[in-house]
Amino acid sequence: MSNELRQQAIRLLARREHTRVELARKLAGLGTREEIDAVLAELESSHMQSDSRTAEAWLRGNAARLGTSSLRRNLKSRGLAPELIDEQIAQAALPDDMERARAIWSRKFGVPPGNAKDWARQARFLQSRGFASDIVRRLLKEPAGGADQ
Repeated sequence: MSNELRQQAIRLLARREHTRVELARKLAGLGTREEIDAVLAELESSHMQSDSRTAEAWLRGNAARLGTSSLRRNLKSRGLAPELIDEQIAQAALPDDMERARAIWSRKFGVPPGNAKDWARQARFLQSRGFASDIVRRLLKEPAGGADQ
């Protein structure tokens, strides 16, 4: 049974990086807890599975379009430890939230809100991407970057 578990885990990892928690969830019905833990430990020790590599790959693919709070929330939902999340976000050397929010806003809207309804729509969009309210307010107050650009 553990060979079948191992093969299934390798098939999952061949599609994309998975955290240990994600793999355990996906393998849950295929073996006992001990068998699954043994397979996951073997994959981790042979460097076929790595939580930090998974976080790094996920950040590389998603950081440009999400705010820091969404990045943290998504990584946490994948079963990563808060310390690892902090470490990976720090290592990713991301532009600050204001810079990312401005880039996302300009691709999506490009023009300042003309009325309260537009302002609310643009603010909801940015907040849904995980940007803090103060970032959203500052950006929508001076979308072009104000005097610094």
